[in-house]
Amino acid sequence: MDILPAGQTSPGTATAVQDNTTAASITSDFDMFLRLLTTQMQNQDPLNPSDSTEYTAQLATFSGVEQQVETNDLLRDLQASFASMNMGQLSGWIGMEARADMPVNFTGQPTTVQITPNSFADRVELVVRNQAGDVVASTPAVLGQEPFAWDGRGNDGFPLPNGTYTLSAQSWSGENILDERAAFIFSEISEAQTIAGEVYVTMENGVTIPADTVQGLRRAN
Repeated sequence: MDILPAGQTSPGTATAVQDNTTAASITSDFDMFLRLLTTQMQNQDPLNPSDSTEYTAQLATFSGVEQQVETNDLLRDLQASFASMNMGQLSGWIGMEARADMPVNFTGQPTTVQITPNSFADRVELVVRNQAGDVVASTPAVLGQEPFAWDGRGNDGFPLPNGTYTLSAQSWSGENILDERAAFIFSEISEAQTIAGEVYVTMENGVTIPADTVQGLRRAN
């Protein structure tokens, strides 16, 4: 999760401050307009009244903008309510193992992986890429959908350096690659939080993902 430098606000905070400033400005301008309109009407010549068409148009414009600001405030409040509701529901996820398409923060420990091979495949390989996108390991995997443990070893048989890796499954038929699909990773959820109005979960390995990308849950061992 990115940490904002001191003095820098998040996009959600900046938007809220901007909306509040806009609302205050419009309210002030609207009040000033009403005072000017009232003064004009009180001091106009009864025998030669001013044309009220322009004032009516301005009044309608101010009213429309004010309603839009109120609508934006309502939508922001609803979004916050939904986020709070999701946070309440996600409290039961803490300590559970989530299955999701996410990177692996490898620290020397085996990682539980689940793949969904092409139905026409006669073999499947687990492909491991580093953060630069280079393939650092390609090993045979179980042809099925049962979870298995990836031990973090490279093609040379030695453990890969600690770091972040992306896993995928290549389905083969003979000498032809049918397709390559993301491999799902199991990791225990340690935290749920709201970032810019969206709900995220943080795994025990430090990876943070949107809560709606979680494909499944199971009790941690």
